[in-house]
Amino acid sequence: MKAPVTDNFIGGYMTEDKEILQWHPAFYAGIQIELAEEADELTFDNEYQLGTKPKQIDVLVVKKNEAYAVKKNIGRIFRKYNIIEYKSPPDYLSIDDFYIGYAYACLYKTDTAKVNERGIGQITLTYVTYRYPKKLMNHFSKERGFTVTREEKGIYYVSGDYIPVQIIVTKDLSEQENLWLRVLSDKLNENELAQRMLQEYERNRENILYSSVMDIVVKANKDAFMKEGSAMCEELDKIINAKLDAREERGRNEGENDSKRRTARNLIKMGMSIEQIAEAVEEDISVVKEWIA
Repeated sequence: MKAPVTDNFIGGYMTEDKEILQWHPAFYAGIQIELAEEADELTFDNEYQLGTKPKQIDVLVVKKNEAYAVKKNIGRIFRKYNIIEYKSPPDYLSIDDFYIGYAYACLYKTDTAKVNERGIGQITLTYVTYRYPKKLMNHFSKERGFTVTREEKGIYYVSGDYIPVQIIVTKDLSEQENLWLRVLSDKLNENELAQRMLQEYERNRENILYSSVMDIVVKANKDAFMKEGSAMCEELDKIINAKLDAREERGRNEGENDSKRRTARNLIKMGMSIEQIAEAVEEDISVVKEWIA
């Protein structure tokens, strides 16, 4: 069966018109999924505004306790204040993009009520890009004298400046460790990666963060997900049908509960006791008390 790919994944069907894909909200959701196990130690700000003019950081992650050491691979470099700049899959991380992000870090350091309230040693800078930025990496080593170290698949540290810099190349990240950043792509073909994403989404389908990432991935890879007879299409079809069935079931339950509430209120007006009403509508006494209140 050909899966109906939807406009917001569970809403109306997508149109064939070319649309502008909004990758940044999905990335903001993805970075929170990746760091979910340590979310109690961090705060997340999306499009953090710098000063009063239109300059904003894509994502700002702040440690609640500066001494806490983030365990997740993409956050091990983190200090107190962590600026993240994101380039969507069609974009390229250029040399000038690096300096714009670096300027934001400097502005963020000075954008305080008190002088030197944020120390330069408390700030890190992370760039997230789909493709390996070869020209920028050469610029680091040849023109700036920085050292670029590959920490693990898709994660590079740039040292030699006051502000530690991290470059994350999403297409090279570990599928096991960083699934929800790895899938942020417009070239997601039918393979184990897509299957793992769909299966993990199914286990977390009520979580809006997972839905945000799924929405953009399905839109960006519409042809792959709509290919009739493909495993991706069949899996997506199951998920959509399950969500629609769950929605219908919730609707039925809500309608039934509304009917019981109206009956309970009418019966209390007629002088019937709460115990008798609970028995009549087949509900717990505590539930009926809430309805009456």
